[in-house]
Amino acid sequence: MFEQAQIQEFKEAFTIMDQNRDGFIDKNDLRDTFAALGRLNVNQEEIDDMLKEAPGPVNFTVFLTMFGEKLKGADPEETILNAFKVFDPEGTGTLKKDYVTEMLTTQADRFSPEEMEQMFAAFPPDVAGNLDYKNLVHIITHGEEKDQE
Repeated sequence: MFEQAQIQEFKEAFTIMDQNRDGFIDKNDLRDTFAALGRLNVNQEEIDDMLKEAPGPVNFTVFLTMFGEKLKGADPEETILNAFKVFDPEGTGTLKKDYVTEMLTTQADRFSPEEMEQMFAAFPPDVAGNLDYKNLVHIITHGEEKDQE
């Protein structure tokens, strides 16, 4: 289902999340992972809901299977790029941060201020306030920046 390089990346992610190094991701591991990402206010119900998605204890095999199920049917890179291009008629490959914020907080499945903060922390705009959506889409679909290839 995954290429060897992808499996290695998932293994690294699993190892980072398995904070107590017992071979399983449990409630405390998830809470610690959220804290490491700067999200301290995650509630117990949210963590319980995440763990309920697994058929049992979350070892690496279960973790990999769950990712496979989540990614199954994910939009291909071209589809996601085309969605962004609708808002970029000049084809610059970038969108203004303020425009992206307005669209994501006022349309369809609205982003919360916290989600916007998390997105811009992960994908910061350049000094001119532009979001490089081509690179964003590449990272979403391939998991690494284009420059690293």
